[in-house]
Amino acid sequence: ALVGIGAVMTVLMQSSSAAVATTLAALAGGAIGTDQAAALVIGQNIGTTVTNTLVSLGHVRNKEEFRRAFAAATVHDFFNLLAVVIFLPLEIMFGLLERCAAAITGFFMGDANLSMSGMNFMSMLTRPLVGTLEAVSNLLPGVFAGLAMVVIGLVLIFLAITYIGKLLKVLMVGKAKEVMHSAIGKGQITGILSGTLVTVFVQSSSTTTSLMVPLAGAGTFSLKQIYPFMLGSNIGTTITALLAATAVGGAVAVSAMQIALVHMLFNVLAVVVIFGLPFLRNLPILGAEMLGALAAERKIYAAAWILGVFLVLPLLLIAVTTIF
Repeated sequence: ALVGIGAVMTVLMQSSSAAVATTLAALAGGAIGTDQAAALVIGQNIGTTVTNTLVSLGHVRNKEEFRRAFAAATVHDFFNLLAVVIFLPLEIMFGLLERCAAAITGFFMGDANLSMSGMNFMSMLTRPLVGTLEAVSNLLPGVFAGLAMVVIGLVLIFLAITYIGKLLKVLMVGKAKEVMHSAIGKGQITGILSGTLVTVFVQSSSTTTSLMVPLAGAGTFSLKQIYPFMLGSNIGTTITALLAATAVGGAVAVSAMQIALVHMLFNVLAVVVIFGLPFLRNLPILGAEMLGALAAERKIYAAAWILGVFLVLPLLLIAVTTIF
C-alpha cells in the first residue's frame, strides 16, 4: 500500500524531490517509521516519470514524432518499473536497502548528528518565525498543537523545495541544455555522468528527462543515445533528499539520513544491476520501442499506459494490501 501511496504522492506533486523531502519531514515528525518511509521512497520512483510521459503527448499530431517521443519518455517508465520489480521483493524479504543504508549511516554518523542546525548559523534568522509558529500552535489543545507544527513543517518544506526548484530551473536549464547536447551520444558512462550532473543542476529529474523528449521526438537523438542520460538523472535526483536529510536534527537525524540513502541506493543499484547486466540492459528499450509503435498507431494505448501505470497500478497496490 505504501508503495502505491508513494507513487500517487509523486504524481500529484510532479516532483520526486518534493515527495521524498515530505517523506523525510513526516519521518522527522514521528508520523511514520523508517520501514514505512523506505516503501514510500520506492513508490515515489514510479510516480516521478509521469512528467516526461505527459510531455511526449505534445507530439501526438505527428505519428513518427510521437512514436519516438513516447518511446523516449516511457523508457524511463520501464526502467523504474523494472527496478521496483527487482528491488521491492528484496526489500520486503530482507530489508536490503534499509539495512545497507543503516550500515552506511552508522559508519559515517554513528550516534552523531549531521544536521546543519548544529552549526547554529541559521538559528538567529529562523528563531522569530519558529517562535511565532510555536506560540500560535500552542493555542490549540493537547496533541493538536504538535500536529499543527507537523503540518506547518510539511507545508513549509514543500513550498521551499518547490520554490528552490523553480529558481534553479530558471538559472540552470540553459546550462543543462549545453551539457546535455555536448554529452549525449559520446558514450554510455559519459551519458550517465552528464545526466547526473544536469539533474544536480536543476534539482529535478522530471525537468532533465523532459528536456530530452522533444529532442528525441524531432530525431535529434536516438533512444539508445538518451537512455544512459535518463539513468543518470535517476541518480542526480537523490541529491535533494540527502541535502534535506542534513536539515533534520534531534533523535531522528540518523533515520532521516538512512531514508535519504535508501533513495540513493535504490537508484544507484538499479543502474548498476539493470544497466550492468546485458540481459537486463535492453529490456526498457525494447519495451519502450514496442509501446511507442503501438501508441503511434492507436492513441488509446498511450492513454491506457498513462492511466494504468500512474493511477490504476498504485491504487491496485493499495487495494490489494488493504484487503489481504
